[in-house]
Amino acid sequence: MGEYFQIQDDYLDCYGDPKVTGKIGTDIEDNKCSWLIVQALRDVTPEQKKILESNYGRKNEECVARVKEVFASLDVEGKYREYEEASYARLTDLVESECGSLPKAMFIDFANRIYKRNK
Repeated sequence: MGEYFQIQDDYLDCYGDPKVTGKIGTDIEDNKCSWLIVQALRDVTPEQKKILESNYGRKNEECVARVKEVFASLDVEGKYREYEEASYARLTDLVESECGSLPKAMFIDFANRIYKRNK
């Protein structure tokens, strides 16, 4: 669940509404090795890679916009949605199969609380 939560945090840093999340995302400007940039780098063309190399980690709104354009062209948001669905299914399956005598409801409740969170 921790990995899923962290990847959600990376997603919300880039795409979350600051009015809802309570923070303005700066992972791109801060040159963080987020899930989003890792996914993008797996699929980039040489031209897109140059754009990312020239703009990622720069504290400049235009640079951030260029990075987000590359993310959009690679459908990084769609990749996240697929990851989110698969992770939730995997988590609930693991709870059912591996909890033994531990309270399954507690784990399912937590998974439901973080599934599709927006802050």
